[in-house]
Amino acid sequence: MAGSVHDSQLYARLFPVGDVGRLFTDSAEVRAMLLVEGTLAKVQGAAGVIPEISAAFIHRAALEIPLDPGAMAETTGQNGVPVPALVAAFRKAMEAPEHAQYLHWGATSQDIMDTALMLRLRQALKLMDDGLGAVLAALADLAEAHAALPMAGRTYGQLATPVSFGSVVAHWGFPLIALRSEIGAIRETGLIVSLSGASGTGAELGPDPAALRAAMAEALGLRDPGYSWHADRGPVLRIAGWMARLTAALAKMGEDLIALTQSGIGEVRLGSSGGSSTMPQKQNPVAPSALVALARQVTALNHALLSAGSPRQERDGGAWFTEWLCLPQLVLSTAAAVETARALVPGLQPMPVAMAAALNAGGGVIHAEALSFHLAAHMPRPEAQAAVKAACARVRDEGRPLAEVAAEMWPDVDLSPVFGAGGGLGSAPDEARRFAVEARGR
Repeated sequence: MAGSVHDSQLYARLFPVGDVGRLFTDSAEVRAMLLVEGTLAKVQGAAGVIPEISAAFIHRAALEIPLDPGAMAETTGQNGVPVPALVAAFRKAMEAPEHAQYLHWGATSQDIMDTALMLRLRQALKLMDDGLGAVLAALADLAEAHAALPMAGRTYGQLATPVSFGSVVAHWGFPLIALRSEIGAIRETGLIVSLSGASGTGAELGPDPAALRAAMAEALGLRDPGYSWHADRGPVLRIAGWMARLTAALAKMGEDLIALTQSGIGEVRLGSSGGSSTMPQKQNPVAPSALVALARQVTALNHALLSAGSPRQERDGGAWFTEWLCLPQLVLSTAAAVETARALVPGLQPMPVAMAAALNAGGGVIHAEALSFHLAAHMPRPEAQAAVKAACARVRDEGRPLAEVAAEMWPDVDLSPVFGAGGGLGSAPDEARRFAVEARGR
């Protein structure tokens, strides 16, 4: 098995990452770091920190000169960071030492790497935003179409009271709406530039390091944090935490679908399912299972990042390396969860016959609570509860439906609100329809 399923020719289609995968390659990281170096030179030239002619040369070269990540591997292994190798290779490739000497002026490796990371995370968030939009649109169609389709609600794995399939879908989707609404704030305040120099003081960045950092932030379309965040991993943890919550929300849908497609329940059919190598009858819930597995992995990786969230002193190699090991996998697995859900939801089909069978199981005693509250309008609530309990005992003993027994016991009471079409659904249909409206942004 490959070191990562996302890099595997064998497993990549099981955990598809879409275009986010292009952002977490060696080439993408080198390209992002070169963009940061070129922008740094540009703003330094404008501020008079380095000669403008050299700044213009470096900026143009950063956009045009490709570098081979493999050629930097030896030096990166020795230094524990790729920027020294990148700077050396870039200076050599420019073939203009009079200008190349001003490359990386006053910056430190972490400035370049953290800023380049933020540029790639910005693109990843945009792609996830688009993917979530597609997931929500499909969930909205499903919730609206089946807003009033009754099915059995379950608590602790047991039949509870009726719900609607549309409301179940809405409960998958409402957390996704909330999570998607946070992306704008993360983009606006959480994607930040880093430019603080060796120990975070900006001592070699010229007479006004703060102004230089602000100019660099503006040039890159990032936010100026107003301070050095070398040893503050809060910005990274904020984004990782959001992704962990997103995968958990998608895994909730996965868990429910595994249960609803289970043999003996069969209340939902997947558009596609997996087969067994030996059992011809099997239709395995592959995509829902992938959602659950991805969330578990992201949760574990987020925990590792949190454990490295208190770096020692001005920079901590162990904490920083932990980010390199965990964050790319966390982002890719989150992207895979979004892509999996995007493909899964449009194919979901409720199975009304199976849903009705569950509602009628045991003589329809799932309506007992609604019946007791309905009867409370005609007798004290404790008496109604006791009477319905007795009715349920008759259902078990006589093998008759609760609706039939109740009609016999209370012939003068209109029981249609309990046993009629849509009985016991309460606000579920309205909630499903409201979700559909919110999910579509209307």
